[in-house]
Formats: sequence, C-alpha cells, structure tokens
Amino acid sequence: MSPIDYHRLRVEIRRWGRELGFQQVGFARRDLGEAESNLLDWLAEGMHGEMEYMARHGLKRSRPELLVPGTLSIVSVRLEYWPGEAAREPWSVLGDPGLGYVSRYALGRDYHKPMRRRLARLAGRIRERIGEFGHRAFVDSAPVLEKPLARLAGLGWQGKHSNLIHRSHGSWFFLGELYTDLPLPPDDPEADHCGRCSRCIDVCPTDAIPEPYRVDARRCISYLTIELHGPIPEPLRPLLGNRIYGCDDCQLVCPWNRFATATPEADFLPRHGLDAPRLADLFRWEEETFLQRTEGSPIRRLGHPRWLRNLAVALGNSGDTAAIPLLRERLHHPSALVREHVRWALDRLERDR
Repeated sequence: MSPIDYHRLRVEIRRWGRELGFQQVGFARRDLGEAESNLLDWLAEGMHGEMEYMARHGLKRSRPELLVPGTLSIVSVRLEYWPGEAAREPWSVLGDPGLGYVSRYALGRDYHKPMRRRLARLAGRIRERIGEFGHRAFVDSAPVLEKPLARLAGLGWQGKHSNLIHRSHGSWFFLGELYTDLPLPPDDPEADHCGRCSRCIDVCPTDAIPEPYRVDARRCISYLTIELHGPIPEPLRPLLGNRIYGCDDCQLVCPWNRFATATPEADFLPRHGLDAPRLADLFRWEEETFLQRTEGSPIRRLGHPRWLRNLAVALGNSGDTAAIPLLRERLHHPSALVREHVRWALDRLERDR
C-alpha cells in the first residue's frame, strides 16, 4: 500500500464535507493547553452552576487523546441554522410580551442526528480512500471543547460572549467534530476580531458576561431556561422577559452577524409556529400535546413541567392580567416546580391590577 498523502487527503476531506452539506471543514491538532486553563478557572469559580457534567470527566474534555486514545488530529465542521426570513424577526418577538421567544437554533428539528449522520458519512469516505482508521464523531454529545477546537481549526474565533464567530458568516451555526488517529496538517487558528466592541456584554439581560470572554452560566438565560432543573432564582425571573427557551440577544447584536445567510436546511426552519407563538396557547398544552409538538425537537429535553415553569415566568412578566385565569388552572399541577412558578406569576400580575 502506497504512503498516504495527508496534504492531499485534507483537500479531499474538505471537499467531501462541503458535498455533505457542511459550510466549512477545518483541521486542528489536539493541543488545548490555553483552553484547559480557562476551563479549570471557570469551574473553580463555580460558573458552570448545576452543569456538573462539565467537571465530571476530568481532563478528558481538554485532552482529546484521553477521551479517544490515539487521537492525533480533529476534523471540525460547522453547519448553519439561521432561519432568515422563514422566521419572524427576533426583536419583534422579544418586543411583544404576549409572545414567547425560542432560541433560533431550536425552531426546527434537533441538529444532533443530522450532523452525526453526515460525520459518519464523511468518515466513510475517508475509509474508502485510505482504509480503516481510528475515529469517533461528536456533536455536542461528549466532553469535547468544540469551540476552542473549531478556533484552532480556523473556523472562527470565540467572541466576548464565548460563541464562535466567522468573519463572513457570523455565529449562527452548529459545530461537530471527528476525532481521528490521522496526522492531518492543521489549519491556522483564526485571530480575534472583536476589537473594542462590547455589544454582547451590554445587551445581556441578566449581566451574565461579567468580563469579556467569560460567561457565568448561573445568570445566563439559556442555562436558566434549558439546563437548570430546579426553580429559576426569583431575582432573575423578571429579567427573562418572554424568553421561554434559550436566549439569542448576544448574537442578535453582534455586528458580524450582518453577514449571516439563511440556512439551506429545511429541518432547521420553524415548526408549529414556534418563531412567534402566543404564550397563552403554549401554556394550554397538556403533556401529550407538548410531546407531540416537540417530537424531534431539542425542546423536548425540557419535559413538560420545566416547559410550564418557563412559560409561567413569561406570563408573569407579560403584564397581561387576562392570563390570571389561565395561570390559576395550573395552581394544582402535580409538579411543585410548576405550582411555585405559577404562584409567583399570579402574585406579579395581581399586583398590577
């Protein structure tokens, strides 16, 4: 068997990745020393909140060779999800307290399976060309520092909000990785282009970015509405506004996102009117309806009680006293979590009468 030309193979992998629908493919070595130091500091400060899985795996997250022995290089890919004109303009939704805001990444189908299938097909093409090789695909599904790896692979830089930004495409994209035992030549890391801009820091409703490039998850609305399993801290509830699943404010104000283009993926476009749903309509969903409407959606991971928790907070923030009878119907919900947030919302609205 002739020696493998890894420079040529890298060119082919990039081409195959584009043919499979990825907007960009890059290559990184496994050295994450700086990112490891930042991660350990972040964990030591407790900024991960209840996300104990961030600390559970020790250094496997920052040392790919510990997670997948034999790893030499990482193929990093990105897939855009910005819905463009297929969805209601975000600020108009955020400005209407009767509507619920769902993070743009969750308007359509869950991205994990489609991306993982494409990475598997990409690995298959590599195998067809060079024979068996060691690899493992990841899509936000294991202890992987995907954003630092993507930066090393030249896919963008981590902005002051910690999301990855591409100069020509903004930040509305998913990331995936293929760990390999191939010595693929790495790309050059992308330089930081945030400059003096602080829009993402200034706009954050809960001041969850205490300093550039560091996010305190305990105050982040995405964490509070998605990752947090218990009660949302009362002082933060009024700051959530009508955000019922995630938050995009820091991306919406980022000047680099003026270059974002609409996704060609029909699966990521809005379903069930979730780009501008009425809070009252969503709050009426019983569990069966919730499971039916969120089938194949990342929202389903919440479960019905946390869905109602988030909606109760949004209704409490709406100022709409017409929602009081609707909230009272949930006062005897089996979940203590739901009951507590409903009582909070009722107290808030009844004070406004």
